[in-house]
Amino acid sequence: MSKIHIRKTGRTGRITLNRPEALNAVTHEMIGEIAAILPVWAQDPDISMLVIDATGDRAFSAGGDLMGIYRAMLAGDYETPRRFWREEYAMNAALFHFPKPVATFLQGFTMGGGVGVGCHGSHRVVGETSRIAMPECGIGLAPDVGGTLLLARAPGRLGEYLGTTAYRMEPGEAILAGFADYYIPEAEWSSLITELEAHGDWTAIDRAAQDAPKAALADVLDKIDANFGGETLRDNVNSLRADSSDWAKETLAALSKNAPLAMAAAVELVHRARARDTVEFALKNEYRFSHRVAEQGDFQEGIRALIVDKDKSPAWGNDAVDSATPATVAAMLMPLGQDELELEETP
Repeated sequence: MSKIHIRKTGRTGRITLNRPEALNAVTHEMIGEIAAILPVWAQDPDISMLVIDATGDRAFSAGGDLMGIYRAMLAGDYETPRRFWREEYAMNAALFHFPKPVATFLQGFTMGGGVGVGCHGSHRVVGETSRIAMPECGIGLAPDVGGTLLLARAPGRLGEYLGTTAYRMEPGEAILAGFADYYIPEAEWSSLITELEAHGDWTAIDRAAQDAPKAALADVLDKIDANFGGETLRDNVNSLRADSSDWAKETLAALSKNAPLAMAAAVELVHRARARDTVEFALKNEYRFSHRVAEQGDFQEGIRALIVDKDKSPAWGNDAVDSATPATVAAMLMPLGQDELELEETP
């Protein structure tokens, strides 16, 4: 059975992720198939819009396919993950700039690489089971797939909070943060997709939308802005340490599980993305970190601890939550010379 189902149906170009046994994790092959069809459909006058969904009820996509990358790094092959990221990031940019409406239906988990497929569209639909996150710092990688631009565009300092804590957003929170646009009960998705296929009329999504559940994060936006507005991760950690509230203590506990270097880089990456506000610039900076972390070791260790051995005790290259210095972050984000990710920047 194919891992991805790509076809024309009525007035739509249809992409269905089809690895439910692996929570629809995106493989290198799937990335290539999406990348190949986008320019074709962009020029097809019969296609009015794209509709992207996934099989199974547990996940739209829980991320990228990590085991192949892990085995390559374990063997000292760092080019395989770097090639994966280069092609994935180019596909993310192509989705971001696709010239027709792109509707995505994000049930269950949408995380990491799944965000890169599902959250750059124009009509992003969530339902009652939706849980969206950028959890990369938990496995030693910084937020990527253009996610730092989404984080940068979130209200206030919510992006720094989401990117470093790996907080899982419920549907109303995903809409609040700008990772989704519409709440529609999942029982109605099938009939809505059928209508979109028949007519290619994306305004049907507007008509089907309902009020989203309350976003719990809305109640702590002031706390997030007060504690995540620092220039560096260390500034934010020091602010949280000075805050005696239970929320601050819980937030520090969440940060303490993640890779210090990745979190420190995440803060800087969000700041850079906010300053320039193009997906190409965000992806280029993300790739600098990804390229180097493949060999640095935290990413390999994070996969080992959370996915392979599942001991949940990663030995990060930096010990304390705020131990990664600005100089270390700067070194991870320096230009790569001939290895730089080349994407034509579109304002």
